[in-house]
Amino acid sequence: MSGQKTIKQIQGEVDAYIGQFKEGYFTPMELVARLTEELGELSREVMHEFGPKKKKEDEQDNSIGAELGDLLFVMTCLANSLDIDLQEEHDKVLQKFNSRDKDRWTRKEDAK
Repeated sequence: MSGQKTIKQIQGEVDAYIGQFKEGYFTPMELVARLTEELGELSREVMHEFGPKKKKEDEQDNSIGAELGDLLFVMTCLANSLDIDLQEEHDKVLQKFNSRDKDRWTRKEDAK
């Protein structure tokens, strides 16, 4: 489970992991609640790292990367449970941004 992976591979790994258990995926509403929880944990880590609210000495040392990983896992569970191909949806989003927002931001001199 290392090296570069496609989104399809990530979705497959998560599906194989969840497939080991009789319970399977949580319901979509439960997964959205989990996403919200994980986003809150990410927000807390960003606040500690970049904001004015620093950690107390007795607080657990989590990382922004770990929280992003948790979000990716739960988001992948939600997509898998709804039979959504995240790679396909990602491609659609990039196409949308590259057409709709192509002139919205100031481009760097060396960017095409």
